[in-house]
Amino acid sequence: MRLDKFLWCVRLFKTRSLATEAMRREQVMLNGRVVKPSAEVKPEDVFALRTPPIWRSWEITTLPASRVGAKLVPDLITERTSFEDLEKLELARLAQAQHRPAGEGRPTKRDRRDMERFREG
Repeated sequence: MRLDKFLWCVRLFKTRSLATEAMRREQVMLNGRVVKPSAEVKPEDVFALRTPPIWRSWEITTLPASRVGAKLVPDLITERTSFEDLEKLELARLAQAQHRPAGEGRPTKRDRRDMERFREG
């Protein structure tokens, strides 16, 4: 099975073209090498996706016949990313969320209620 199709089948990308684009930007590795979207995968291969600031890696256990439901994905791939890298990813997400300026982005439920009260009275 092609790598771009496999990544789409296991729901790591919403569309196959997004998976292909990620491979063209060298954000996907198969067995430690940057590969083309047409690279063939087989069970026991290890692939990695670039999720700044880390590379998340998985091992393929079985190949699906077609796109599978989210509940079936753990039967197809096993995550191999180290715990330290996952902690680093979580810290980066928290740091990014803290630096968001207040009032920027979508209003919260509380903000929306305050605006409605202001308009009414």
